[in-house]
Amino acid sequence: MRAVIATEPGGPEVLAITEVEAPTPGRGEVVIDVVATAVNKADTLQRRGFYPPPPGESDVLGLECSGRIAAVGEGVDGLAVGDKVCALLASGGYAEQVLVPAGQVMPVPEGIDLVSAAALPEVACTVWSNVFMLAGLQPGERFLVHGGAGGIGTFAIQLATALSAKVFTTAGSEEKLRVCRELGADVTINYRDEDFVEVLREHGGADVILDNMGAKYLPRNVDALATQGRLVVIGMQGGSQGELDLGKLLSKRAAVLATSLRARPAEEKAAICASVVEHVWPLVAEGAIKPVIHAVLPLEQAGAAHTLVDESSHIGKVLLTTMSSLPD
Repeated sequence: MRAVIATEPGGPEVLAITEVEAPTPGRGEVVIDVVATAVNKADTLQRRGFYPPPPGESDVLGLECSGRIAAVGEGVDGLAVGDKVCALLASGGYAEQVLVPAGQVMPVPEGIDLVSAAALPEVACTVWSNVFMLAGLQPGERFLVHGGAGGIGTFAIQLATALSAKVFTTAGSEEKLRVCRELGADVTINYRDEDFVEVLREHGGADVILDNMGAKYLPRNVDALATQGRLVVIGMQGGSQGELDLGKLLSKRAAVLATSLRARPAEEKAAICASVVEHVWPLVAEGAIKPVIHAVLPLEQAGAAHTLVDESSHIGKVLLTTMSSLPD
């Protein structure tokens, strides 16, 4: 089957279509005929050699997909060949087929087409597990998400709004800020000429912050927290080595939490996926949350898709489709 790998660490030009062996499901696993996958920042880091897949996982890129079940292994209940699904992956989405633990396979939410469903698993599981399961965002609390126009940001704004939080977000252009407001953000902040710390202080501080910048924003995020605030760090786009003022943290009785999703045990991922299906999919089905998709390109144009994400000019998600497996 066809799949996309990085032939060596480098820019988008190192991505190439290659032939790899088609997977066979073992116990507790399924094989999905991939219809679409999504390009995530983690994929661009893997391409550059900075974020290898967990031990034992495929070198094929791709952390999520949508498609139809092609084969079911022993011990799998509730899934059948032909089911339309989407899935959270450790790797392998940029391919015509992918092997997935059954617990990471989710039904396509009602009202969402099969291609668009590929935009949901990674962002839904990331936002729900971090902002709600871990940080415990409550109705009426103030929530700040950095990079509100990206895949994570556009989903986080909608989910937090649907669950009655007051949403703040940062972005780098007026067009992106406008989209954030249309998605439900109450307060938008242009990080190029505004200080998000001062804005949050004027509103009493953030109860929960979702951050993908890491070290670069660490001191300022702590400054922006309210008393008993929770900062959740899910990325290191701004570096990994930062200074943490424990005095400020103690005075606010606040917490800094750092998590990743990709390397978690399958049991933890299964629990997150089950919680997403229970709590988030109904909001998607009723239209309170919609996947925001910037572009849909064929698998052969994976390099062009990565260029879009590298440039950070996109709003929402960039998808790749396997032309041989388009929906009926």
